Amino acid sequence: MNQIVRSKTDRMIGGVCGGIAHALRIDPVFVRLFFVLLAIGEGIGVLLYLVLWLVIPEESTPAQMNFGERARDMGEEFRQAASNPHPHTALYVGGALILLGAYYLLRTFDFPWLQWINQSTILAFLLIVAGIVLLLRFRK
Repeated sequence: MNQIVRSKTDRMIGGVCGGIAHALRIDPVFVRLFFVLLAIGEGIGVLLYLVLWLVIPEESTPAQMNFGERARDMGEEFRQAASNPHPHTALYVGGALILLGAYYLLRTFDFPWLQWINQSTILAFLLIVAGIVLLLRFRK
């Protein structure tokens, strides 16, 4: 496995997902979906992303930067990402909102045959599917 660094080229916000995907040699979409699922399912995805943004150094950046310098850089990168978002950001956010809306809409109908569906089962199912896809891709 390669060293994990935040990507300068494959980034939507801070380059965390792009860097992790590059190190694992997988498509960054899977890593981004993982963080979205963590944000929706257990609610820790955003916090985990922010912590990794602070901890993982950016490509070609000295790893010896102190915490204050990294926090300042993170703030500047966030301002840049907010003012000039990645073209696919709306696609990912829109897709996540549609899935979340569909989930809550189905829950309001209170169908007896849908009682087994909850955030934990959806997250577990999607994690299993993502794991299978990763294993199949690794095998190739």
